[in-house]
Amino acid sequence: MADAASGDDDFARLRLIRSANIGPVTYAQLIARFGNAAAALAAIPALAARGGGRAPRLAETGAVRAEMARTAALGARYLFTGDADYPPLLAHVESAPPVLVVRGAVPLAARTTVAVVGARNASAAACRFARGLAQALASDGISVASGLARGIDTAAHVGALDGGTIAVVAGGIDVVFPPENAALQEEVAVRGLLIAEQPPGTEPHARHFPWRNRIIAGLAAGTVVVEAAPRSGSLITARLAGEAGRAVMAVPGSPLDPRAQGCNQLIRDGAILIQSAADVVEAIGPLDRRVVAQPADRFAAQPIAADATDGERRAVITLLGPTPVAVDELIRQAGLAPAVVQTVLLELELAGRLERHAGARVALPAG
Repeated sequence: MADAASGDDDFARLRLIRSANIGPVTYAQLIARFGNAAAALAAIPALAARGGGRAPRLAETGAVRAEMARTAALGARYLFTGDADYPPLLAHVESAPPVLVVRGAVPLAARTTVAVVGARNASAAACRFARGLAQALASDGISVASGLARGIDTAAHVGALDGGTIAVVAGGIDVVFPPENAALQEEVAVRGLLIAEQPPGTEPHARHFPWRNRIIAGLAAGTVVVEAAPRSGSLITARLAGEAGRAVMAVPGSPLDPRAQGCNQLIRDGAILIQSAADVVEAIGPLDRRVVAQPADRFAAQPIAADATDGERRAVITLLGPTPVAVDELIRQAGLAPAVVQTVLLELELAGRLERHAGARVALPAG
């Protein structure tokens, strides 16, 4: 009976996160308020009505069961937030994915982990350095995480294969991108750990890559950038690592090489200069895993209230506009309890009248 109950709960949790207008923050707040996913699913229509809109389209039960069957057929499994083997550091991130699809050695994510990322069109010297760095870290018992992209990511995975590597893909766990990494992706799934947030069969789109980057940064005690042009995806990963309270590290390069500009700027901005695996170990050593991502002022993580009055809703809605604003600023200006503001935001999001942005910011939909 316990196994059946567990299976029903997994089904409800997956259905909740696969439903429209349900992101990581909304999912976490619904579970915190209603105790389980089944109760949250039942409550969504009333919450959306109070937000002034129709209830979001809940994921069809047939589609959810088909996804679960496909995941099992691929030799993969689900990890939900709250599960004992969910990656511990990732669980601290406010936007932690409510569910991950994984293949391989899940315990690798519980070890000290370092992300190694960089340019897709990396130089041969940078790829050699990344491969050697990853090999040295992995041989020291440190898991090396990256995004399975061309260039630095590929070099890092190859270097760490024998000791332990984690690859996070932007699409489904059964979708290979880039195509030339098909053999490497399978090897990581067999010898390391392969992670996806999207359902099996999902082709990666541009919006999926920043989501993937937040997982890479969230898994790791620190992120090393080996080569990166300005405004590259690797710098997004570094920024997310810094926002989560993790170490941000960079390998310096020639000022004559545009691929080194991102790393050199990171160092100028305070990133730790890295020349060896010993430098990385030293940089992540002082981090306290218990408080690594627990900022003192974290209004977005506050629970929601049982209800809000019409006047309280109007007070919050009046402060919202198309420009994203921090949730903590809304709470200060509204003069309401954090739980009440969170309740109004949840109702608006479920009604399709609110968008959440990075950095715990919210806005009305454009147009």
